[in-house]
Amino acid sequence: MDMQPYVSPGWPILLWLVIGSLAVWDIVWRVIALWQAARRDHLVWYVALLVFSTAGLLPIIYIFAVAPRHPELDGSAGTSVAET
Repeated sequence: MDMQPYVSPGWPILLWLVIGSLAVWDIVWRVIALWQAARRDHLVWYVALLVFSTAGLLPIIYIFAVAPRHPELDGSAGTSVAET
């Protein structure tokens, strides 16, 4: 008697779709958070966002909880050519 569990033929495709969607989700949030951390010179956050893979959770925390605490860094950080 065969005791193999039944696996639907579409299971691998569904798995790849879930993994692919999660990877895209993580990459989008990570790029946004890395860009903001670099603009604000938050080196520790930049390295943490680059190293740890948290399926988008750490970048979302950075974007919505940490980054808004530094509104003075929004906009241009340096002086433009016209101002000098």
